[in-house]
Amino acid sequence: MKHPLQTTPIVEWNAGAPVRRLDEVVAEEPLEVRVNGAPVTVTMRTPGDDFDLAIGLLFTEGIIDARDDVDDVKYAREARGQRQCNVVEVTLRAGKSLDEDHLRRHFVASSSCGICGKASIDAVRARNLRPLDSGWRFDAALLPRLPDALRHAQTLFGRTGGLHAAGLFDAAGCLLGVREDVGRHNAVDKIVGHALADGRVPLSERVLLVSGRGGFEIVQKAVVAGVPVLASVSAPSSLAVQLARETGLTLIGFLRGQRFIVYAGDERLTTSADEAGVFYRS
Repeated sequence: MKHPLQTTPIVEWNAGAPVRRLDEVVAEEPLEVRVNGAPVTVTMRTPGDDFDLAIGLLFTEGIIDARDDVDDVKYAREARGQRQCNVVEVTLRAGKSLDEDHLRRHFVASSSCGICGKASIDAVRARNLRPLDSGWRFDAALLPRLPDALRHAQTLFGRTGGLHAAGLFDAAGCLLGVREDVGRHNAVDKIVGHALADGRVPLSERVLLVSGRGGFEIVQKAVVAGVPVLASVSAPSSLAVQLARETGLTLIGFLRGQRFIVYAGDERLTTSADEAGVFYRS
């Protein structure tokens, strides 16, 4: 398996004086995902947790519906038998069909600019997703603690400063798992894929925290995984807010220090609005 970090020579300027030394940068390489031998997508990612990424991507994008749809996941082999660590082969179970037209239309659109507006939300709605758990509640007073917990668990970020992260927390605010990647979408797919492989999806009593912004595609992946609360340290988009409100997702942005903004689903938070610093009520 390839290493997620690479060493490179640099020149560091400090107080007007240059110093030559070695530094670590995050690795970024393409990963090709094949399903039943057919290439379906290529994504730029940080090497590591590639199998989680592959099945998480296929699950959140609607290619598979459950872990049982997958019979085998492995790295491809060259003609001479050498393992190709940038190609993951997913074999579906017998009887599970592969909609090649859906694959072609979806991944071509996603790799360019994404399917926009109403078409995106209609595509998510058409998948007949399970309703998010409307009875589960989370103590809003715990939210400000989550970013520090996630940051301390980001071992690769601590060495490079160049990675996104996605972490899952339980009702007590305890960090259950974290995945890092150069792409924020990949980090989410990795943590969802890991949970899927362990049979823990839907994640109906979990909080998902992402280090980047809460865009539409991140909201979509959270809803598919059954996550009731999604928080980010940055801003959501208008389409992300719309999808969160339609699906009953609690969407939190600008989670920094003691301040955060709830864009949708504030009824799931148990602390009063004034104490929690809620600036918008859906």
